[in-house]
Amino acid sequence: MSIYAGLDVSDKTTHVCVVDANGTVLKRDVAASDPEVLAKWLSRHCKGLVRVVLETGPLSTFLFHGLHERGIPVDCVCARHAKGVLATRVNKSDVHDAEGLAQLARTGWFKRVHMKASATHIDRAALRIRAQVITTRVAMANQLRGLLKLFGLRLGAARTPGKRRERLAALYQQRPDLEPLFAPLVASMEVVEEQLRASNRLLESRATTDPVCSRLMSVPGVGPITALTFTASVEDPHRFNRSEDVGAYAGLVPRRSQSGERDVRGNISKAGDPMLRRSLYEAANIVLCRVQRPFALQEWGRRIAENKGNKRARIAVARKLAVLLHSIWLNETEFRWA
Repeated sequence: MSIYAGLDVSDKTTHVCVVDANGTVLKRDVAASDPEVLAKWLSRHCKGLVRVVLETGPLSTFLFHGLHERGIPVDCVCARHAKGVLATRVNKSDVHDAEGLAQLARTGWFKRVHMKASATHIDRAALRIRAQVITTRVAMANQLRGLLKLFGLRLGAARTPGKRRERLAALYQQRPDLEPLFAPLVASMEVVEEQLRASNRLLESRATTDPVCSRLMSVPGVGPITALTFTASVEDPHRFNRSEDVGAYAGLVPRRSQSGERDVRGNISKAGDPMLRRSLYEAANIVLCRVQRPFALQEWGRRIAENKGNKRARIAVARKLAVLLHSIWLNETEFRWA
């Protein structure tokens, strides 16, 4: 008999529901959110197990790889897609969600999510840590500027630690009583900036030693961070049948709502990985504003900027960059200047 199971995962426990090929519920239970515990439970209670389904979430990668290593046929589905099915229930609960996922496993009416390897998650963790450190530095800098303005002092264009110290020394001459007040904030900013430099060195070293990243960095505007973000997000270039699909994967294509004679195109979908989309957008900005040597993509983007504005031009160039990087990765070539 064919058996299907759904796992509704929470931080400590997982609700399990098992159904047969006709959709009849055979068993419900609650187990610890641990792959070894879940694998033993499924092996003991599910003879003839065809498929196990769980949603994307904080523990989905850990559980997916753990169950897969233990021989459990598991698939991970997008939580946003599963929400449409699970929302048909009048009352929402973990028990009902587990049953809904089990029915999804039985019908096969879902789209599998590509689960990245553990080595890829190490790179992504390093990139996210760097992004968080940058956010902290910007918040501290804004706080310093805002507090100084309360006393009529302006920090000005002091973007490096050395210039900031010089400017603060000049401001403290006007208000000596503020120096001990701002000392903890300034010292914290210096520590954060030092950690940011260490994070940049780590990521740059990782990108330069990777042959794929080295080829991607031959594209104008693409540096170590963008190249490493792209490889860590895509992971396998053969996932996509066409290079054009990478732009949609990064959420850089417009939304569309079409029915009958109505056909509305809106803003970009912003689906997929926001870290990849942000990195491509920053690279596109560099292509349009900072690259001195002209090339076809830059000229095309500047024509769009003249007609439709800078923001749309950056989005269009970011989408083209995604296509270009995927093509270079897939064909094992480098960028050639026209």
